[in-house]
Amino acid sequence: MRIAAIGFGNRISGVYKSCIRKVCPEARLVGLLDSDPAAARARLPVDERDGPIACDDVAELISRTRPDAVLVGTRCDAHARYAIALAPYRLPVFLEKPVATSMDDAIALERAWGSDGSKVVVSFPLRLTPLVRQAQAWLAEPATGRIAHVNAVNYVTYGGNYFDMWYRDNSVTGGLFLQKATHDFDYLAHLVGHPIVRVAAMALHGYVHQDLSLRQGEGDPDVSYHASIGTPETGMNEDCSSALIEFANGIHGTYSQVFFPRHATAARGATLSGKRSTISFDWATDRIRRAWHDRPEAEERMLRAVSGHGGGDEALAQGLVDLVRGVKSSPAPLQAGLESVYACLAARESSRTGTIATVRRWGQA
Repeated sequence: MRIAAIGFGNRISGVYKSCIRKVCPEARLVGLLDSDPAAARARLPVDERDGPIACDDVAELISRTRPDAVLVGTRCDAHARYAIALAPYRLPVFLEKPVATSMDDAIALERAWGSDGSKVVVSFPLRLTPLVRQAQAWLAEPATGRIAHVNAVNYVTYGGNYFDMWYRDNSVTGGLFLQKATHDFDYLAHLVGHPIVRVAAMALHGYVHQDLSLRQGEGDPDVSYHASIGTPETGMNEDCSSALIEFANGIHGTYSQVFFPRHATAARGATLSGKRSTISFDWATDRIRRAWHDRPEAEERMLRAVSGHGGGDEALAQGLVDLVRGVKSSPAPLQAGLESVYACLAARESSRTGTIATVRRWGQA
């Protein structure tokens, strides 16, 4: 299986080495389009470093390497641009999230792929984790009852990444709804079975993580300070943000993400309340629980992850391989990626304007 990569940083090289090669040992990286080809090669296993052809653009990458699939792992603001450039070739594409960081890019991406978006595997591993699959199975049982409410949280103990590394550049990430909540909005919509249609959001900027110049050299080992973080006025990632969300079937819920906690504060998961029971799960503990409303009983399971992102990365890699082989459709198609981006863009706009934002719909004129 011939694989080409556009942007071969730590994330996408990890997916290739630890997941794609695991589920498909005959896969080989045959082409690279990267701003630093030497660093990209160094991320490969030693026996593969001389194999890939370094190319200067998408057309050369496709014509010279004849790949069966292409991985797009650039920085966030370039995901859409390269996915659009790949659209005419209609090859299977593994596309990192967020699939776009602006409305113009998102609409252009949707139009470029159209009905062939099922040939794209968006990097949404959470929807494929054992915890979400178990939640789906329970939700499908009549004994659970129709979902009426959802509540999700993400306490990110590695939040310093979004202020210490290149992620601190808000113009690249587009903000942490797009960078982080895109995962969570996706798995929630996946479980509910309907996209998000309205959002009312709030965000706090510069309260914890601040521009170093504003602190006059003050340092705190648990807080990030950088001149390039930005300010609330110039644009910066948020310390925390929350959203009230409404789905197309009329139910609603809440989501909050917090980027300054550390250590044992880690939590990421959701509580979904049905008519007859409530289901809760947390990737920090690998546990899922169902409690009944009509009796004092509960059922709990531990489902340990077998790969990154709660076990979802390997499932995504298998999905890409199955797509290339023509045996299954994409487990996370472009439509899902764009519906999440549209919801995240609405959340970002709502937090800026203080209004309730309507989410653009897939296929909207």
